[in-house]
Amino acid sequence: MSKVIALVNQKGGVGKSTTSVNLGAYLVAHEKSVLLIDMDPQANATTGLGFRPENMEKNIYDVISGKAFLKDAIIKTSLLGYNLVGATQDLAGATVELVEAAQREFKFYNAIKDIKEDFDYILIDCPPSLGLLTVNSLAAANRIIIPMQCEYYALEGLSQLLNSIDLIKENLKEDLEIMGAVLTMHDKRNQLAHQVEKEVRRHFPGHVFDAVIPRNVALAEAPSFGKTILQYAPNSTGARAYDYLAREIIGMESKDGI
Repeated sequence: MSKVIALVNQKGGVGKSTTSVNLGAYLVAHEKSVLLIDMDPQANATTGLGFRPENMEKNIYDVISGKAFLKDAIIKTSLLGYNLVGATQDLAGATVELVEAAQREFKFYNAIKDIKEDFDYILIDCPPSLGLLTVNSLAAANRIIIPMQCEYYALEGLSQLLNSIDLIKENLKEDLEIMGAVLTMHDKRNQLAHQVEKEVRRHFPGHVFDAVIPRNVALAEAPSFGKTILQYAPNSTGARAYDYLAREIIGMESKDGI
């Protein structure tokens, strides 16, 4: 059975898509089969893996709207063992369409059931909001990773997100567990970044990954070439950080049997 992990933060610009794309790449590098599902209408994970949304025959919008089976929307990336269900801007319309739908929170949960045996990890890149697309993602997932930028408002945003996740656990998905927060865009020269890291680890002991993702030029450049950091700059500090994060997650799986 796949480990279905939603990468979620209601704030935009925190490195969520970057983390989704590159975590998937390094899980594959450690011989895990991975499916990345882009649930964000901005389609950053899709383009970051080298695909143009307008050129895809089927995408996650078709799945959510009942026009296609999830298995028929899966495409192979340039990394062996790494697969994608892409997004398009049409996905923004799915939020409106879902409002009147029966069992609207479980449309994606029902769609994903048939392929859960096919991959070691299914990663879901959620949109930067707590709307119906994110709720659908969390209802389908069994684990959560929270990418969070090392900035002043990080703690406040994390507290709000944790409260929302608690509500979802109470009402939709009891077995939903938070694997941890991963600190992104960390500038070791910036005293504020160190202060935020210290505060996050103090407030949420045991729920913050050891891996810290640095601000890194290569990480910013790689999506413009449609490549993961593993393909674009495997010796960069950003690449080493995502390799370490993947190792942590695999280690948690081995230790806890998740």
